[in-house]
Amino acid sequence: MLADEVDYVIGVDPHRDTHTFAVVEAGSGGLVFDGQVAASVSGYLEALRSAGTHVLGRRAWAIEGTGSYGAGLSRFLAERGELVVEVGRLRRQRRSQAKTDALDALRTARSVLGETRLAEPRVGGERDGLRALMVARESALVAKKACLCQLRALIVTCPEPLRTELAPLTRARLLSRCVSLRPDRHKREDWRATLLALRSLAARAQALTLEERALEREIRTLVTQLAPQLLTEPGVGPISAAQLVISWSHPGRVRSEAAFARLAGAAPIPASSGQTIRYRLDRGGDRKLNRALQTIILTRRRQHPATIAYIERRRAEGKTRRESVRCLKRYLARHLYRLLEAEPKPA
Repeated sequence: MLADEVDYVIGVDPHRDTHTFAVVEAGSGGLVFDGQVAASVSGYLEALRSAGTHVLGRRAWAIEGTGSYGAGLSRFLAERGELVVEVGRLRRQRRSQAKTDALDALRTARSVLGETRLAEPRVGGERDGLRALMVARESALVAKKACLCQLRALIVTCPEPLRTELAPLTRARLLSRCVSLRPDRHKREDWRATLLALRSLAARAQALTLEERALEREIRTLVTQLAPQLLTEPGVGPISAAQLVISWSHPGRVRSEAAFARLAGAAPIPASSGQTIRYRLDRGGDRKLNRALQTIILTRRRQHPATIAYIERRRAEGKTRRESVRCLKRYLARHLYRLLEAEPKPA
């Protein structure tokens, strides 16, 4: 256990502007010292100096949110040889609903004392770059969808006969046609403004499409470096593979395939009643990871013979299609976790 390897644990509750920390004794869990520093390099140095003053022995830093507000401190400490462990989201105690930053830091430190397998956060590197690319691509997709919706809405009220011409067009033809509009040829101000708006939205949608494709190419390149074994799996594209790598992070972070299934919201939960014995899927966990699994399954249900046969067999056993997909999602989480934990074979 961590309590056998260190003398003190420093729990950190990070926020955007400040970080609150609490030092506890590993043997008893008693509070030794707590404080608050700024979320900056000077604040990190102050926290390290305070630890050196009050912690006379082996120490470990337990940080909640090492991938967000705690990323800077985790990187700072790792570069200086400090032992840093990642802490998941903490649940409040039922008896006490009290919550302050100091209490959260104290609970963070105590939560890892009895753990036998701890996750050391990986800060920096290709994974962080991959996550940044995924955020940028998602933003481009959302903006593109908004442009297309606004474009279709404007077509409803645009002047005839242009409305009749544009309404039945496919997306690609619609964008091409709207970009070629010439608002300056119309004398009526309302028509000219409408045509200008249509052209502007279409040009924006095309630009966002190019941006999205460029980001996807970069994502594929990074995924090929980090986990090429995923791209050989049926139904696993670069976007789904990228989300799998981001949620999994690195070997040892997720302690087992069951924990990975729980993280993905694919762990079965008993939902039996009377003579009915059944299970349902967990609605919690990382919903982006769950969406990646769902996307893979939807693709396999159309194209993968083994998946199609599996669902048909489950249906023949009396399970509904939804229950069959639940079983398949749990199997898929196990299989992909083992692929991620395995060392990629050299090309």
